[in-house]
Amino acid sequence: MTIKEKRIVACALVTGWISMSLFSCVNADIRSSEDYVGSRKASISQDRKKQDDLVQSRNEFRGRKKPTTGPLDISIEEAILIALENNRGFQVERLKPQIRRTYEIEERAAFDPTLSAEYSISRDYIEWESEATGETTIKDTRQTDAEVEISEFLPTGTDIKVELTTDLTDSNTSTDLNSTRGGITITQALLRGLGPNVNLATLRQARLDTLVSQYELRGFAESLVAEVEKTCWDYILAKRRIAIFAGSLELAEDQLRETQERIRIGKLAGVELYAAQAEVARRREALINAKSNLALTRLGLQRLLNLEWNCDISVADKPIVPDVNLDDVADHVQVALRWRPEINQARLGIKRGDLEIAKTKNGLLPVIDLFITMGRTGYADSFRGSMDDLDGESYDIAGGITFEYPINRRAAMAEHQRSTLSRQKSEEALLNLIQLIEVDVRSAFIEINRAKEQVTATAATRKLQEESLRAETEKFRVGKSTTLLVAQAQRDLVTSQIVEIEVIMTYLQALTELYRLEGSLLERRGIAAPGREPVDLVFDNN
Repeated sequence: MTIKEKRIVACALVTGWISMSLFSCVNADIRSSEDYVGSRKASISQDRKKQDDLVQSRNEFRGRKKPTTGPLDISIEEAILIALENNRGFQVERLKPQIRRTYEIEERAAFDPTLSAEYSISRDYIEWESEATGETTIKDTRQTDAEVEISEFLPTGTDIKVELTTDLTDSNTSTDLNSTRGGITITQALLRGLGPNVNLATLRQARLDTLVSQYELRGFAESLVAEVEKTCWDYILAKRRIAIFAGSLELAEDQLRETQERIRIGKLAGVELYAAQAEVARRREALINAKSNLALTRLGLQRLLNLEWNCDISVADKPIVPDVNLDDVADHVQVALRWRPEINQARLGIKRGDLEIAKTKNGLLPVIDLFITMGRTGYADSFRGSMDDLDGESYDIAGGITFEYPINRRAAMAEHQRSTLSRQKSEEALLNLIQLIEVDVRSAFIEINRAKEQVTATAATRKLQEESLRAETEKFRVGKSTTLLVAQAQRDLVTSQIVEIEVIMTYLQALTELYRLEGSLLERRGIAAPGREPVDLVFDNN
């Protein structure tokens, strides 16, 4: 080979090596872009033993068969596990990240190599008669063409195409000729489409969309867990109400029998009977309403757990005020600003907007592409011979630059302006969301403190009402009170008992709501879910 040919081959090898090196670096960028989101985690003080117990309970409960008809005795933790495995709405939400991930695969396919091949056979038959001699001449040419090509687009903006073509000409008027060419064509974008930041933007947006769907799934899971806990406490409350109203009905019936006996022996006027009978009817009406409320609450719990409608449920947890020492409200706000799924979705939306700006800014640039084509061709009367002749003297090389520039660029400028404004809108929406989240957390914190103080106050009120009823009953037995006053004291006691248990439930539900609003409910319940990592975002004010 001549020095010139050796330089051409060396140039081709160096160009190919540089392109493949860039490709390997960008592939590493593609593989590592799963870590596009920050992985710092907020620390939350928890009882480790309780978490271990919850995990063990979850593993043991998964082996139990889902009930269909018989009574189901569960704890709230087990109800949460049933809901996460069986709830219909949650099953729908779990499919969304999987669907979004298919878009990642679709966008990644833009950088996959493509193999193409073409094979064709043609025949050119010409017959003509000479006017001078009258002789008939026949020209019969058969052409066989084959081509194999491998092409790949690199995120650097480089388009590489390697091809092998062969042409076989079989003619009755000339010598058969077979030519085989092997060549490489490299096209490199110099402005529009240059670099991984532009060419990987759509793929990275698809991956951000997948992360958004994971945060959406996490938010749905937290809402589901919170709803299950609240419904379980409502179910326990409904049963307690039935017990309280049943006890008050029994007490009213005892009072009615005592009133009837006192009227019979002449110690009370007959008109006192009506008040006692009315009170019994009122207590029976309250009991009927309580049973109806229990049935409705059971129906909602059955739907959340996806149980059969005739499956009775018994929740074993007791409404006891836990010994919880909350941190300062500012600490809970900071946790919420890092862990809330909504705020992380908003931050990912801003990152997606940055990628969109990069794409539309690239659209403002003119197209300037540098291309080079190099190849060697072998000629012979057979395919094998033409392949052997590739080391011969025949070669071709071409290079140049292509240029394209829209004069007005209205569409590109409109797209870029829209992406910039959308990014600004996302920032403002995030700031508004931060404010709303802080209000939510602070409101929940106030509600917890109110409910906790009410627990002590309602317990004291209930004790005083018990003493008041006892005193009013003794006065009635010695003839210094009336049936109406005793009934009123009984109603006050029932009301205080209901309020006391309701306040305890309110406190327990307020704790659950606070944990949900700060985004830590799943971790506090020992549940691992996608979207745990908070998204760190630094605003670019330039």
